[in-house]
Amino acid sequence: MRKAVQQHPKSPDLLYERALVSDSLGHAANAERDLRLVLKAKPNDPQVLNALGYTLANRTTRYQEALGYINRALKAEPANPMILDSLGWVQFKLGHLAAARQALEQSYAKLPDAEVAAHLGEVLWQQGHKDEARQLWDNALRAHPGHEVLLDTLRRHPQP
Repeated sequence: MRKAVQQHPKSPDLLYERALVSDSLGHAANAERDLRLVLKAKPNDPQVLNALGYTLANRTTRYQEALGYINRALKAEPANPMILDSLGWVQFKLGHLAAARQALEQSYAKLPDAEVAAHLGEVLWQQGHKDEARQLWDNALRAHPGHEVLLDTLRRHPQP
């Protein structure tokens, strides 16, 4: 990716892809830098707004800033399950559990993804619905046995 971006330094698509790779490798600052560059080229792109918001929510404590980007993305695509997941996750990080649950349940109904299940389960767990969270995680694990976010969640909440 680095080489491709060097050859095409103004390509928003390459910068976006490099940001995703950087984030997956735990290099949040690099991901944020690239996403901000893409946002300059595509200031109202909901995918980019959501990616930046989610990165900030997931890798920093700048939750209000993250919420701003996610809300802008949600305004453009209010039914997008990935944006709803990001909204739920940042609401969870802000401690707004009811709002987080509502967004994550909407997301999961449209996209029964392992990462959304991990996020929704975290909210349920914090709300005291530990059996429901465990069942959700177990079902997601059967469908996606190697999903890293889900496995990390289960490591934080081991079986008794």
